[in-house]
Amino acid sequence: MNVLDIRGLTKKFGEFVAVDNMSLTVREGEIFGFLGANGAGKSTTINMVSSLLRPSSGEIRILDRDITKQSRFAKLNLGIVPQDLAIYEDMTAYENVSFFAGLYGLRGTQLKERTEEALEFVGLSDKAKSLPKNFSGGMKRRLNIACAIAHKPKLIIMDEPTVGIDPQSRNYILTSVRNLNESGCTIIYTSHYMEEVEEICSRIAIVDHGKIIAEGTKEQLKSTITDVKDIRIEVKSAQPAAAGALKAIPGVRTVLQEDNMIRIHSDAAVDNLNRILKQLMDDGMEIRSVEEQEPNLETVFLTLTGRNLRD
Repeated sequence: MNVLDIRGLTKKFGEFVAVDNMSLTVREGEIFGFLGANGAGKSTTINMVSSLLRPSSGEIRILDRDITKQSRFAKLNLGIVPQDLAIYEDMTAYENVSFFAGLYGLRGTQLKERTEEALEFVGLSDKAKSLPKNFSGGMKRRLNIACAIAHKPKLIIMDEPTVGIDPQSRNYILTSVRNLNESGCTIIYTSHYMEEVEEICSRIAIVDHGKIIAEGTKEQLKSTITDVKDIRIEVKSAQPAAAGALKAIPGVRTVLQEDNMIRIHSDAAVDNLNRILKQLMDDGMEIRSVEEQEPNLETVFLTLTGRNLRD
């Protein structure tokens, strides 16, 4: 059964087409990765599925019900974990979860039980009477999740749930995502951390310029770019102008420079490593290590879109 069906979805803002005739299905029991650089149409799509935006045309169905015709059914079966925290800092953790669960019609004993279950699930039972303004970033993110799951939706959209938090909190949230999925929830997961998507998602779609440009398992996506090699070069001190010179070398497709690590995607058939290293040394950089890796999900994304996920 498909939990989400998107058919011919389009959203225009004046002459600008943010989502362009998109069709997509998310099957029951999946953790579905939804990737796109800033401005690709990802957030607009999520906002339409969440009923925050009205489509210009097309259809969205949750559990085979049109969300425009049966909006209450759709909302009862959908949970949203937004990128921007949706919690009240001056209400206790318990009051936050209870408030949001109450919006879905939960009352009395059921509301109390679901609130307590949600706080226990995210490991905040001992903080039920505490105010979120005193929480760490990771704790606030976990409370954000509790507010989205207390009404036990069938479909949960998690938009950047681990942004800006420490590694321990990130691991806790990823474990929570798996546990939610094992309990019967279907999850749409967006992240700028490719390693997270590779780790937990069963199927992935990449959106660019409002269209789905690739879709499948991570293995299927990787198999589409066997003609690309991924070269990582660590230098003692990187020069800001290095990327431009490297891009001029035959075979080089993209160059990413983060601190002292230079990452190059190049045509696998072109033997250009010696020329790349010579260029770096000519630019006065001391090379510490060179590594050639198998293509991963980030390689796929950069090859297909030509952009960094955060562009």
